[in-house]
Amino acid sequence: MHSDNLSAIIRPATSADCSGILNCLATAFAGYRDRYTPDAFLDTVLTDQTIRKRMREMTVFVAEDGSQQVCGTIACRVLDHGEGHLRGMAVKPDWQGSSVATQLLERAEQELRASGCSFVTLDTTEPLDRAMRFYEKSGYRRTGRITRFFGMRLIEYRKLLF
Repeated sequence: MHSDNLSAIIRPATSADCSGILNCLATAFAGYRDRYTPDAFLDTVLTDQTIRKRMREMTVFVAEDGSQQVCGTIACRVLDHGEGHLRGMAVKPDWQGSSVATQLLERAEQELRASGCSFVTLDTTEPLDRAMRFYEKSGYRRTGRITRFFGMRLIEYRKLLF
């Protein structure tokens, strides 16, 4: 775990970051693989093809460490009726507990606020209890909406952006 005084640079991702993002997702979610259905896991860690699709459809940010390696990522996009949506947040295990997750979340929220969103939603799965605690600590609340994600329960969270 890195200490809070070692912060990363948060910046928009480019196509050159695809392999770093895939590595970050794979590393961050490796410990949860056996608690995910195979299709849910693949949709979470992405592939060469699906990372490029995400980068076309969403604004993707990366956290870059001092050696210019991707140590975290998050994606966001504007939906209808003032709603922003977050997806694909991950921080490499050795950076978890640092300020990187907070920096990524705040950067994505700033982007959505600047795009006119008044609230933001995200969905997470039950195995990610540490992530749920982080989101709740960051002002997100469960909406009560639960959908299906490749055979898993997907729990929706919401936060007002003003």
